[in-house]
Amino acid sequence: MAEQLSGRCMCGAVRYVIDGPARGVWNCHCDRCRRWTGHFTAATSCRRDHLRLIADETLEWYHPEEWPDVAYGFCRRCGSSLFWKVIAPPPGESERKLDTIEIWAGSLDPPTGLSTELVIYAEDASDYHTLTPGIETLDRD
Repeated sequence: MAEQLSGRCMCGAVRYVIDGPARGVWNCHCDRCRRWTGHFTAATSCRRDHLRLIADETLEWYHPEEWPDVAYGFCRRCGSSLFWKVIAPPPGESERKLDTIEIWAGSLDPPTGLSTELVIYAEDASDYHTLTPGIETLDRD
């Protein structure tokens, strides 16, 4: 992994750096991720205090009514999907997720030094998609 990762939305109005370690990329095929990105989500994550926003005047957070415990970050100018975070853990879930933020890997500036290490919600992958052999795959929890 690069010493410091950076990224941005398509138009450059939202820019960020990650000042710390980032997890390997996880591909998520759940219904929410597919609908948010138009495919599946390929995301890394870091501690929230390691994500530094350089420019964020067009960063908007979408809070779905049906899932009030999460928020999706995007650029309201160009529409790029950028982030996902837990804002309140569901009942019985760990508060650990409040310390991290998911970052869409496609918004990172290469080289990232990251690699795909896990596929989650594999059984929800759309019928047009073929999962990559050799990557650890998990179905629903």
